[in-house]
Amino acid sequence: MPRNYDQASPTQYQRIPSHTRDEAWTKEFLRRCEIGHIAHARGDQPFVTPTNFWYDEAHQRIIFHSNIAGRTRDNLEHNPKVCMEASEYGRFLPANTALEFGIQYRSVMVFGTVQILENDDEKREVLYALLKKYFPNLTPGKEYRPIIDQELARTTVYAIQIESISGKENWDELAEELPDWPPLPKEFLQTR
Repeated sequence: MPRNYDQASPTQYQRIPSHTRDEAWTKEFLRRCEIGHIAHARGDQPFVTPTNFWYDEAHQRIIFHSNIAGRTRDNLEHNPKVCMEASEYGRFLPANTALEFGIQYRSVMVFGTVQILENDDEKREVLYALLKKYFPNLTPGKEYRPIIDQELARTTVYAIQIESISGKENWDELAEELPDWPPLPKEFLQTR
């Protein structure tokens, strides 16, 4: 029987439930994943923007930034509903049937509403947290000049308030193969 997605939350159904990961796994992945892709729209035109981000666990939000003006900001001012995908992949997995070819992956989908942060103290605080994620050994005022007012004035800082979230992982070593077809020879199995 087909599922009714009309009244379902964006994370309600998973095609392969065994790949679904729990909240602790999802949070840990968001803490370490390096790039996210923010999906936003203007009218009926969708956009995807790759970005670095910081998971603000205390406030259950995703922080990212852009220029003070541009398409991303304009889109988000008109429609603040977004989703963000963060992922990483491993090996490509060949199989002895086309349907079972696969890939190792880990991913998180975040759904929420964007708020543009206006308070300069809050903006500085979350931008320093973002920098600390990617450059944990560097300290403002020591290894680099702290954020100055002119730089802050040219930067839009966004917070995606997380409304729903899901994590998935498929890190199998081999793809499933048909028993009635010869197994693939080892030389076809990729390593990374």
